[in-house]
Amino acid sequence: MSLFKNIFGKKDKIVPFDLSVFGVDIHSHLIPGIDDGSKTIEDTIILAKGLQELGYKKIITTPHIMSDYYQNNPEIIREGLEKVKKAFAENNISLNINIAAEYYVDYEFVKKIGKKELLTFGDNYILIEFSFLEPTQGYNEAIFKLQTNGYKPILAHPERYSYWYGNPQELLALKDRDVMFQLNLLSLTGLYGDASLKIIKLLLDNSLVDWLGTDMHHLGHLEMFRNYNIKESIVELIDKNNILNKTLL
Repeated sequence: MSLFKNIFGKKDKIVPFDLSVFGVDIHSHLIPGIDDGSKTIEDTIILAKGLQELGYKKIITTPHIMSDYYQNNPEIIREGLEKVKKAFAENNISLNINIAAEYYVDYEFVKKIGKKELLTFGDNYILIEFSFLEPTQGYNEAIFKLQTNGYKPILAHPERYSYWYGNPQELLALKDRDVMFQLNLLSLTGLYGDASLKIIKLLLDNSLVDWLGTDMHHLGHLEMFRNYNIKESIVELIDKNNILNKTLL
């Protein structure tokens, strides 16, 4: 039987969706000037106020750590967090903010596991991402090493790895290994196309989604969230999944 059963069987209405139900965002790029997210503290303030207006109570912002590109570390990220907290206090922003990271899985990352501090949140959750261009070499080793060292890996935006669109079994195999999945909320609008939306519906229909995140980078993303509408069938499928965001409040 097809994995995609019963997910395109009716015409969908586009309906508004209240993001306040999640309470906590676990994926964003709000530390200014250290990755491809917020460029200035002024932008960070606007984005934070926007998230607060959308109903979020807490954010765990997750700067990129990539050995060849964004060479961040816990010290750099913590320094950025203190600047953001100071700006929040000066601008009467009550949003609770903390930090983790979005780790790009590569050889350098694997070497750090068990030897260097890795930024986590909640119950030792760690957010990881793969290459968008081709399957990441050694990702199974990385997951095994994370888990044997007590980490609980969350794969960021599994709906965006296009090399698995034609073979979702490779993606589903990660769930069999207790990898958690975090979908990007903007992906649910169809932002990344029909093939991505098909994977989203597959994961939601089989109750495989654990987290939903904004992956907020810039003011353009905020404008999309201010007019957030998704298909009614996706709203119904979200309700089938045990979304864990609110457990972090």
